[in-house]
Amino acid sequence: MYRLLVAQVLLSCWSVAQPFCPSQCTCVYHGRSDGTGSRSVLCNDPDMSDIPVNVPVDTVKLRVEKTAVRRVPTEAFYYLSELRYLWITYNSITSVDPGSFYNLKVLHELRLDGNMIATFPWESLKEMPSLKTLDLHNNRLTSVPVEAAPYLLNITYLDISSNKLTTLPSDLVDIWPPFSGIQPSANASQKTVLGLQDNPWYCDCRISKLIELSKMSSIPVVLMDQVLTCSGPEHLSGVLFQRAELDQCVKPTVMTSATKITSPLGSNVLLRCDVNGFPTPTLLWTRADGSAVNNTVVQESPGEGVRWSILSLHSIVFKDAGDYRCKAKNVAGNAEAYITLSVDGVQPTTPSPPINITKQPDDQPTTTFTPTKMPLFTSLSPTITTRPVMTTMPPLTTRKSPIPGGGVQRSPPAGDKPAKVQQSKNGKGAIKKSDIRDIEVVEETTETAVLLWSTEGLPSDTPLTVVYFPYDAKDDKETVDTEVGQGKLLLEYLMPNQVYTVCLVTKSSGKEQCVDFSTLEVGGEEGQNKVLMIASGIACAIAVPLIVVLLYKILCLYCKGNSSRNNGPDEDLSKETYVKFETLTMKQRTLNGQANDLWARRQTQESERMLLCSRSSIDSQMTYKSDSSRSEYLC
Repeated sequence: MYRLLVAQVLLSCWSVAQPFCPSQCTCVYHGRSDGTGSRSVLCNDPDMSDIPVNVPVDTVKLRVEKTAVRRVPTEAFYYLSELRYLWITYNSITSVDPGSFYNLKVLHELRLDGNMIATFPWESLKEMPSLKTLDLHNNRLTSVPVEAAPYLLNITYLDISSNKLTTLPSDLVDIWPPFSGIQPSANASQKTVLGLQDNPWYCDCRISKLIELSKMSSIPVVLMDQVLTCSGPEHLSGVLFQRAELDQCVKPTVMTSATKITSPLGSNVLLRCDVNGFPTPTLLWTRADGSAVNNTVVQESPGEGVRWSILSLHSIVFKDAGDYRCKAKNVAGNAEAYITLSVDGVQPTTPSPPINITKQPDDQPTTTFTPTKMPLFTSLSPTITTRPVMTTMPPLTTRKSPIPGGGVQRSPPAGDKPAKVQQSKNGKGAIKKSDIRDIEVVEETTETAVLLWSTEGLPSDTPLTVVYFPYDAKDDKETVDTEVGQGKLLLEYLMPNQVYTVCLVTKSSGKEQCVDFSTLEVGGEEGQNKVLMIASGIACAIAVPLIVVLLYKILCLYCKGNSSRNNGPDEDLSKETYVKFETLTMKQRTLNGQANDLWARRQTQESERMLLCSRSSIDSQMTYKSDSSRSEYLC
């Protein structure tokens, strides 16, 4: 009796310990011979309208199929920490909450096919780090955002077929390993299975890489269906990807004038960005954190596929320092570049006044404060690439006026480092023990100039800082970082008819040299143009009469030729010249004949019959021929 009671109690406890299965679901436990097992739950009641919440916590596989469920709520599977397979297929789901899959750390397979999902929360994939299979086919997806790329790195099976996708972001194609060709290091040999068929693809530059991959024989992607067709544009409608020929598609390439710029406090700075690509990309300036830039921006496209943009920063302050991003975009892709701006300057601070203690006659000390008129300056830029003394450089009392094509070197002001360049009596700079030599400014224009230099004993990759500023406005300094081995630098965005000072500073040794130059006047170029115009006018004044005379002569000859052709043939015959000649014949030689009697004249009538016309082709007439003598021709 006691044993029977114990058995009944144990049986009741076991029944209580068994997990509870939802009424509209079927729970099956799959045991193994080693005592372990797994539980699967199937919920396929057509009247079910919500995701079940009382599913056993040890469930490994949950299937919700062919129900009336319309929404997947937040943390719907929070307690199913052992869930590995989740199938919510062929229901009426239209929305999925971003927090629906929270705490599914070991989920391996997620299937949501056969629903009416128009927007999928791709960021929710970060809650499922072990996910390998994602099935979204036969839904109503219209796009896959580029933000989804980081969450798809571990996916090896993705089915987005039979949706309403027309394109894929070009950045997604570049980032996602199946398209970029860079496989995750964890399983580099495994290929990704991808379903793209039965979508109305619009074949343009955005999916150009996808089209090119479809034409390749060996790619790291296994397409479920190789037959991918274009639905647009009209001339490619119905054409297979393998036979589609797109127009020229070139992803943007961004170039900047400099990557790092150091400029003085209060100066004006111009940041330039150039981009190439087809179709012509658009350019956008932002800060590194993505915030908009509220400054003047000038853009221009000088030709197809080329665009440049200049960001103007006026009277910069310390808060303007930082990274500026130039982002280019077209349908073929995106590209960006950064320019780092550093502000070189000092900030005035109020020093503590000195304290003087004096004694009064009653031996009581009195404290007085002596005001000071000299402000104390604290540098805010620990890494300054230009010479600090430049900000307080006094003008030289004697200076040669520089002319275009040459510069006058001068020494830095007193109080600076030991000068490498000293003024000689004739005003020309003499370089003493310097590794930078022959500084020269050439090819000055109204806005640009070319700086040349040579070095000795310095490696070609030694950093070199070039600082230039107007002679009368030393606070408007511009700094350009380059290398010693370049030997040449173009100074841009200069003001016309302005004297400038340019200094070279080597960062390793601190050695420096300065030279003055001036830009051309705006009227100087106009003067040259006037000279050219005057010279052209003189040349035209000489050449035109000659051309007129030549034309007159040609016209006269032409008219004279026509008048001669218009006269009849009779007049021509009347003007022709006939030559009358007589021929001589050999006379029989007699014994007493004289030497001058050897020849006899023919009759005049016979001679006249042998006239030669000037138009005749007969040049001569044979008058006598014998076996013993050569032929004779007389004209």
